Amino acid sequence: MIVGCSACGAKYRYEESRFEGKPMKRIRCTRCQTVFEVLNPSPAASPVSLPANPPPVGASANDNTQTRRSEPPDYRMHAGEATREYPPAPLKSAPHPITLRLPTGKKISLAVIAGPDAGKTFLVEKARVVVGRVGSDVALSDAEISRAHASLEVDDDVVTLFDLGSTNGTYVGGERIDSTMLDNYGEFEVGGTTLMLIITATD
Repeated sequence: MIVGCSACGAKYRYEESRFEGKPMKRIRCTRCQTVFEVLNPSPAASPVSLPANPPPVGASANDNTQTRRSEPPDYRMHAGEATREYPPAPLKSAPHPITLRLPTGKKISLAVIAGPDAGKTFLVEKARVVVGRVGSDVALSDAEISRAHASLEVDDDVVTLFDLGSTNGTYVGGERIDSTMLDNYGEFEVGGTTLMLIITATD
């Protein structure tokens, strides 16, 4: 689906699978840094509401004596109100890799501009790379980051940054994010490390 920034109107491609069943996601515009909401277009994203007034004991399912309309669900907790429990949301994950592809005629790199590995540059050679410690695609020597801290997904000319449930979080512009699009020369922070996305044309 295509989403647009509510402030500057910039358009982005956003995979519906990233809603993870939630009715709404907040993402940051990489052009003007505005955080805006994206609504899940799938009807399955709205939780099923229970009847506000169940029929009295002895009434049949086809009894039409109930005239009060069911009210929309209220997610605030009231004293004495029974609440339903939902399983915890899974960690942020990439769409199926078959939907991702590197752009033609361009080279994508991650440059470390601050932190223990400052000065290093990592070439992005896959459509999805994981940023973390030893064993990751982008292996950093920063003790403040998680083993698999964040990921970059490249779908042609769209680059999306995901936090992978890290302990200390992934930040863009000083704000913790779940996922956001990155433009060329866009920066993000993991632990005590700042990285910059660099996209250049190949010869």
